[in-house]
Amino acid sequence: MTKSIVCLQTLSSRQQELIRAAAPGYTLALGNAKDPDLALLAEAEIVIGWGKGISDTLLKPDSPLRWVQTWSAGVEKLPLEAMENQGIHLTNASGVHAEPITAVIFGFMLLFTRNLHTAVRNQLNRRWHSEGGESELTGKTAVIAGTGSIGSETARIAKAFRMATVGVSRSGKPVDGFDQVYTTGQLKDAVSQGDFVINTLPLTDETQHIFGAEIFSACKQGAYYINIGRGATTDTEALMDALDSGRLAGAGLDVFEAEPLPQEHPLWGMEQVVITPHCAGVTDRYADRLVDIFTENMKSYLKTGTPSRNLVDYSRQY
Repeated sequence: MTKSIVCLQTLSSRQQELIRAAAPGYTLALGNAKDPDLALLAEAEIVIGWGKGISDTLLKPDSPLRWVQTWSAGVEKLPLEAMENQGIHLTNASGVHAEPITAVIFGFMLLFTRNLHTAVRNQLNRRWHSEGGESELTGKTAVIAGTGSIGSETARIAKAFRMATVGVSRSGKPVDGFDQVYTTGQLKDAVSQGDFVINTLPLTDETQHIFGAEIFSACKQGAYYINIGRGATTDTEALMDALDSGRLAGAGLDVFEAEPLPQEHPLWGMEQVVITPHCAGVTDRYADRLVDIFTENMKSYLKTGTPSRNLVDYSRQY
């Protein structure tokens, strides 16, 4: 009996061929996350991507769904409890974003150390002026909350700039590229060392507002904060207080508690803040990398019934 894979994202002809080659005995159908074909999804054993309004169809008691490969690294918006109860395997896109997001992180750090953010504003006003105080990354310390693919790639590149690297993870276990790794319970101790505090954390019950007033008050005076993880891991009011007081010299922010960031939000007017519209992970190589993950997982799924890469632990929510 032919089984069904439904992809809710756009795939090139080559990407479709790679999936079909990795999944003998399966059909591949293309859908649309914004306008999903529920009848098509009702027959799917495997779904690539997700979309609004599909949960009721996919999570019916008699649904053939056995595996969801998300198009994103974060899974907090999915019905995790219901999926776990039905024994559905969930894999995410962790690893797809490491290179582009690391580039954005270093973009923020170089902007701040070389005052390029103010140079751009001066150029708009045809103003020949140096703010002074330019520095460099050499010898600085990067504290990276999250030692997964993004954090590890950031630490690897930081070493090319001869920076010190401090990681923060749930376990505190040593990770290549980090001079030292703290547990999340030691976050205050970790951030006190950072010239740059970089948040790559997923959003879970444990990380909601983990960066709040207590943590920002423990930061080194004049440190910079960078968030490319999830907006709700940061208490925005506490962040603005730390920026207003000068405890933080600046912030590079790609994610926010409210998205799109409202036009009237005070963050827009802070000259020491650089904002990008949740696009740090965007790259023209995204789909290729996602398909690589899926086809690798498909081989494992065919052999054992379980995908092996990026398998989400429901108890941890990532």
